[in-house]
Amino acid sequence: MAKIGTEKRPIIVRVQTEERGLYVAEQCAKYGWHYIIGLEPDKPEDISDLKRAFNPTAPIKSAKINRNDPCPCGSGKKYKKCCGASSVLEA
Repeated sequence: MAKIGTEKRPIIVRVQTEERGLYVAEQCAKYGWHYIIGLEPDKPEDISDLKRAFNPTAPIKSAKINRNDPCPCGSGKKYKKCCGASSVLEA
């Protein structure tokens, strides 16, 4: 999945006032983020994407995969016969 704020995954926010929209646009421009702002005075404000851009979550570390475990790619094969075999060849 693309990083938030990129051209493929812009920050999408909904604001109630034009002033708030200008503030969000300034913040996004300051960091070079791509964004889409919707001005909807009758709906609640939603700036969750902007918050996520300022506070990115750390990637989830997966548990160690043993050779005889099922491969995480979903092939149904053992890891050592699937993706594990290609990682041994690269080393």
